[in-house]
Amino acid sequence: MEWNLLEECKDAKRIGIGGHIRPDGDCVGACLSVYLYLKKCLPQAKVRVFLEKPEEIFRELAGFDEIDSSFGEEEPFDVFFVMDCADDRLGDSLKYFQAAAKRINIDHHISNKGCGDFNVIRPRIGSTCEVVYDLLEEERLDRNMAQALYTGIIHDTGIFQYSNTTPRTMEIGAKLIGYGFDFPRLIRETFYQKTYVQTQIMGRALMESIRFMNGRCIVSGVDRKTMEFYNVEPKDLGGIVNQLRNIEGIDCAIFLYQTDVLEYKVSLRTSEKVNAAEVVSHFGGGGHDRAAGCTMNGTFHDCVNNLSLHIEAQLKSEG
Repeated sequence: MEWNLLEECKDAKRIGIGGHIRPDGDCVGACLSVYLYLKKCLPQAKVRVFLEKPEEIFRELAGFDEIDSSFGEEEPFDVFFVMDCADDRLGDSLKYFQAAAKRINIDHHISNKGCGDFNVIRPRIGSTCEVVYDLLEEERLDRNMAQALYTGIIHDTGIFQYSNTTPRTMEIGAKLIGYGFDFPRLIRETFYQKTYVQTQIMGRALMESIRFMNGRCIVSGVDRKTMEFYNVEPKDLGGIVNQLRNIEGIDCAIFLYQTDVLEYKVSLRTSEKVNAAEVVSHFGGGGHDRAAGCTMNGTFHDCVNNLSLHIEAQLKSEG
């Protein structure tokens, strides 16, 4: 290994780990795998994980119940890890990161320039969990760490179907399932399974979607009134943009949901003809070539029109 994670933490008595707001499978898996690894390898250290409360679908991952979502007062940490993001998306755990003696940033997003004293940013790797796998000593891995890592990899690669999947990703996945956890059930319950209400709101969003740019782009949105009617939260809207992207002939799918007055959270999924990260970079967002997001201000139509200018320019250049 070119960089030794344990060496950086060997003298630490207090180690903190944090990830981005609205933690997804890759964020949760990366945080918990590092947490379990450090607890096993450095029993003398007190290790803590700080995240906004993750979805219940990840409850079976070891360490889930030890996640601290209260963000109370803490003594400064000797080492603090920022996983799957830069410090601008840490939310309430930012204060721990800023006060830490040593700060380590591990991520795979191309928009992350590195915010730590030590940065392991590998934008051509499909998930932060895959980055983490390469930083851990294989002989120290166990079933619980493997399950957490596998969770992150399947969520950020769409179960090995997105373009960020490489032969190396598949090799790692094969090694991880060799640890013996029930991976078919993990895939079904954390990736595919939806509640009845989640299915209802997805159906509503798909039914009200609109195609434009000669049918190559599709957009749908959900306002706060609709979310209140169905009694759904942002975490219930996952998968809608991917389903829009799956429609035949679509090069760019846009999904927006309202977060405040004249404020929307935007998600993009694209074909190779549109660079999603480049589009959202104009609005302070980030992500990957085929999947990215941002927060925008204005009406629904304002947001779509502003995004369209940059999407259309790329589609025209591709022909």
